[in-house]
Amino acid sequence: MSDAPVRVDALYRFARLDDPHALRGPLLELARAGGVRGTLLLASEGVNGTVAGAPEALDRLLAPIRALPGGALSLKHSWADASPFHRLKVKVKREIVTMGEPVDPLTEAGHHVAPAEWNALIDDPATLVIDTRNAYEVRVGSFAGAVDPGTASFADFPAWFRAHRDTLLAGKTRVAMFCTGGIRCEKSTALLRREGVEQVHHLDGGILRYLEEVPAAESRWSGECFVFDQRVAVGHGLAPGTHLLCHACRMPVSAADHASPLYVEGVSCPACHASRDDTQRAGYAERHRQQRLAESRGEAHVGRRFEG
Repeated sequence: MSDAPVRVDALYRFARLDDPHALRGPLLELARAGGVRGTLLLASEGVNGTVAGAPEALDRLLAPIRALPGGALSLKHSWADASPFHRLKVKVKREIVTMGEPVDPLTEAGHHVAPAEWNALIDDPATLVIDTRNAYEVRVGSFAGAVDPGTASFADFPAWFRAHRDTLLAGKTRVAMFCTGGIRCEKSTALLRREGVEQVHHLDGGILRYLEEVPAAESRWSGECFVFDQRVAVGHGLAPGTHLLCHACRMPVSAADHASPLYVEGVSCPACHASRDDTQRAGYAERHRQQRLAESRGEAHVGRRFEG
């Protein structure tokens, strides 16, 4: 529990939903009634999302999700002084996190590893450690020695693994994978097992649970963890991080990036400056001006994207 008034719940649950559209309406109604903001994604494989609001409103929203048949609900709480989301979205998708492969995490996923046991697993030189997140997330922070696939999206992961499989697995007896909240790495273990790799493990609850439960003095984590809301990144104990967000390209901005002459608030950063022209930057500058005006009036101008 925290003195901060807003609880932020990152959650997912693999479950068999015969009609995810039938669940959308009740969840949307519960969320609206409780003033909850954020995003929930529904698909035939389950539920994924991050939502924020008053604890009692979130508990009411979670009740029908807890009642679904299927795997265990993965849920992580953090706290904020204000909602990190500007709006509410409840969407039905083909997948709750897009891989584009016909895997079944309910029956094919690898072994869950608790945060307290993670260090021993990844410290073993016989373990191949893979970060299943996107390249821009990895740049913000990762576990020391983890392989970065350098992917632009999670849908690129299967092709990357197949292309590098033999080199990756050479001399290794097991694979350990991780991601922000656990959903991408859990789905990745199902892929690897379908590809014939048996000793596959993933970090239960993802990086967020690890940073919450493992003391900083014992941690193997380096840097911060990118999150898909207005906090941008968090550190140990899920404390707010130091990164900002470039509102032109939606990429994280480090302290070094912020000091760069290529960084202009709301307009450009080192990651996108060369790929935008003057007309685009002028448009971003006007959007940024309108955002500042909306904030001065106590209004929300735009929301954040959400990714699983």
